[in-house]
Amino acid sequence: MPTHRELAAASPWTQLTATREDWRDADPALLTSMFAQTLLIRTFEEYVLDLASQGLVHGPAHSSIGQEGGAVGSVHALTSADFVGGSHRGHHQFLAKALGHVAPHGIDPRVPVSDDVRTVLTRSLAEICGLARGFCRGRGGSMHLQWREAGAIGTNAIVGGGVPQSAGFAWSARQAGTDAVSVAYFGDGAVNIGSVLETMNLAAAWKLPLCFFIENNRYAVSTHVDEVTAEPRLSARGLGFNIPAWQVDGMDPLATHLAMREAVAHMRAGHGPTIVEADVYRYYHQNGPFPGSAFGYRSKEEEKEWRARDPLTLLAERLTERGILDAAAVEECTARAGELLAGIGDELLEPDPDGKPGKRRIKPSEWPDPSFRDVGVRGDLAEFDGVRQADLDTFTGATAERRFIDVVSEVMRRRMAQDESIVVMGEDVHRLKGGTNGATKGLAEAHPDRCLGTPISENAFAGLGCGIALDGRYTPVVEFMYADFMWVAADQIFNQIGKARHMFGGDGDVPLVLRSKVAMGTGYGSQHSMDPAGVFATAPGWRIVAPSTPFDYVGLMNAALACKDPVVVLEHVDLYNSTGTGPVDDLDYCLPVGKAAVRRTGSALTVVSYLAMTGHVLEAVEQLGLDAEVIDLRWLDRASLDWGTLGASIRKTNNVLIAEQGPVGTSYGGWLADEIQRRYFDHLDQPVQRLTAGESSPSISKVLERAAIARTPEAVAALRRVTEN
Repeated sequence: MPTHRELAAASPWTQLTATREDWRDADPALLTSMFAQTLLIRTFEEYVLDLASQGLVHGPAHSSIGQEGGAVGSVHALTSADFVGGSHRGHHQFLAKALGHVAPHGIDPRVPVSDDVRTVLTRSLAEICGLARGFCRGRGGSMHLQWREAGAIGTNAIVGGGVPQSAGFAWSARQAGTDAVSVAYFGDGAVNIGSVLETMNLAAAWKLPLCFFIENNRYAVSTHVDEVTAEPRLSARGLGFNIPAWQVDGMDPLATHLAMREAVAHMRAGHGPTIVEADVYRYYHQNGPFPGSAFGYRSKEEEKEWRARDPLTLLAERLTERGILDAAAVEECTARAGELLAGIGDELLEPDPDGKPGKRRIKPSEWPDPSFRDVGVRGDLAEFDGVRQADLDTFTGATAERRFIDVVSEVMRRRMAQDESIVVMGEDVHRLKGGTNGATKGLAEAHPDRCLGTPISENAFAGLGCGIALDGRYTPVVEFMYADFMWVAADQIFNQIGKARHMFGGDGDVPLVLRSKVAMGTGYGSQHSMDPAGVFATAPGWRIVAPSTPFDYVGLMNAALACKDPVVVLEHVDLYNSTGTGPVDDLDYCLPVGKAAVRRTGSALTVVSYLAMTGHVLEAVEQLGLDAEVIDLRWLDRASLDWGTLGASIRKTNNVLIAEQGPVGTSYGGWLADEIQRRYFDHLDQPVQRLTAGESSPSISKVLERAAIARTPEAVAALRRVTEN
């Protein structure tokens, strides 16, 4: 017979309840400030729903009415130096943090609010309405609220999507030697999201000062928590990651505050992450001014029971019991809050001259100028003012025949030695004498606190890198072992990192470098071989570099690290062991942003390529003895493409071939051909021609893999086809 021994979790799991004695002993200033914040947030949200019912809020209005107690109670345990990241239902989280920032000693509800408090409410309402004076200049709306100065790092429309970024802020705070903590607010629906669970594991492994604050309101839209998990006590998730957890009644702001105070003390002491699960209830449907019962997924009896536990009513009752406020004072405070929001509305609204009597509209002067549409998709590159730039023809240092992979590791060692803000992370980057290919050789030994081996959790560590970049004190270099893995982290790559600058107003830098390799021809098959250039080129916000020589790699990596935009650095496995001209000991130059290289001059045909395919094209041209000009793009993104060099060549040759190695489906040349034909139609003797592989991804079979990629023979065939037309 086997023996059985019960095991216990390594971390505590606690339910905290506030007693009457806790309420009696609580600082009156704390209680009045929590009441004031809850009242202001409730009044604000009611006003938002009123505007939404009038058609004055474009898009969703995810109100937090009923859930304010969790945010208010928890934020009162924080300081302005701490960070909070919120969910799509994040007005209360954002407002609590912003109000705490402008009123660090609390808000007294018995006196008119300060100008700073009024400004927070005005700019928040303006943002939700999509107006120019909003915190994100109207781009964020209801679901994307950010005020970096207040430590409000951004609410997020992707369920669970902002959680890894909160981990990035936590890492930066600890690395900088502060005791600041980060709080990721999310709901019961997000608890089952991979990015949340991945981040729990990563935060626990690295002992990050991150609180996972779960607002358990029981419903993900209309689906009850009991339907989607066998353990609806969601704070139990912490046990699997050795994270201490607190479960608390989120309708009780003081209980939430006490639990959060204990969690914050744990994190400030350096003991790692925490979980706080607050049981709350949203009074209305997922979006809009109607209760859930109107849609049939909740009963009126259930809603009545939860409304009887209203956090605002509870605060008012306790303040009255202690004689801090009386009933008349509560009414006066409530009326003053209503007048405040009405006055703010009068700043933003006016009578609609074309509408019915009493109908209002947004004042035309409040809308953003349509010309602001694309401003801030990327930065203006002002960071390169004064930066040393050189190309091979202007480089004054010594050069020699260098192995490509050697300069990859050398330039990173150089930059990390000179710049303590650079941090490298990825799977196995700290092992195997430089990762799987030697690209990070020597980094872990020289900088063990800045060369971080990650779990196999691309979504989590890419998002963590995003948070580090948004924090601004460090520059993350994130390595994806293979480019195909970007699909695992697609939310962070495309919804978060690439959109962050523009979405939050256009001013915030996102200095992140993503390194990844193209591995066609290595026998790793369909899921380890893709060229992602075409996908990245269609995603806003990213800059793309594709070095094909050792010299270019150094200059392009330096430029990527200096850039305040996210940059993906594509590396081709075929190039790692190749040799070419490279610097001997001068590793400090940047290649100019947006400058292509003419690898061979000619007058009959322009061949455009990048990465390893450039070499195959040059071989093919030489084999055929063609009068072709070969352009190595180096910078591939829409904003950095060298149209000057391309245009001059096209006007000369009147003929273009775009040569790529990978499949036609994810081809970079598709959008580039369209752009060339629209810009240079009058100069083309025939349509832009393209060389790609077939439709399929490379297979494991050596024969099928070779058939699925383009190299020199395919380039020869394409050149013949183009020149014979």
